[in-house]
Amino acid sequence: MLEPLIINDSLVIPTACISWTAVRSSGAGGQNVNKVSSKIELRFDPEACQALPEEVRIRLCNLARNRLDAEGKLIIVSQASRDQRRNLETALERLREMILKALEVPKTRHPTRPTRASRTRRLEGKRIVGIRKQTRRGSADEE
Repeated sequence: MLEPLIINDSLVIPTACISWTAVRSSGAGGQNVNKVSSKIELRFDPEACQALPEEVRIRLCNLARNRLDAEGKLIIVSQASRDQRRNLETALERLREMILKALEVPKTRHPTRPTRASRTRRLEGKRIVGIRKQTRRGSADEE
């Protein structure tokens, strides 16, 4: 059975929120791929996990919206290794990284205004382009 997943010093995900199944891997691998179930499908239910604060749960669901199934469970698949235990560790580490990313509070954006110098540079550039186009036109005498 799984041990509780330690995210950081203050957050531990209980094993009741995490389930996994081993299935046969896809792709090349000879006879081994037909006999051994080494691919791991890890399922995490963020709604049922009381350890996650509400704002972290919302950010996690937004981060992983393409990995959520119809029931709202987060699905992580790992089949990089031929070893089932290693694939399980990889999937758990991916889940841990996603939760750590959801723990980061995004910075609020403070709207800024262009500086006087940048406005002057922009207007000077427009003036130069206008002069350049005027000189291309030529005068009415040439026609």
